[in-house]
Amino acid sequence: MEIAVRRAGAAAPSVDAPEDWPYLEQDVLLRTRSRKVCMTCHWFRHHAGVNCIPVLTCQLHQGLIAHGEHLTSRCQGWTDDMVRTSGWAPEAA
Repeated sequence: MEIAVRRAGAAAPSVDAPEDWPYLEQDVLLRTRSRKVCMTCHWFRHHAGVNCIPVLTCQLHQGLIAHGEHLTSRCQGWTDDMVRTSGWAPEAA
């Protein structure tokens, strides 16, 4: 029987690492010409991926967003709660 041992200070392996999520399907993302795009959404996050390449994610759908789509698309779940309440990402709005 094999037992996995984690050393102190070592990061726990993440089963739900954003890099492992699938890309969002085209039927999820809607084209928009307003400020209501993924980048201004409460659920949008970016992470430093392998070799520090940015990984764009949607926490609501647990999916990856293709580069450039975060500027021209949104989904039905778009919300700006963080923008109104705390001024989050004012440069994007």
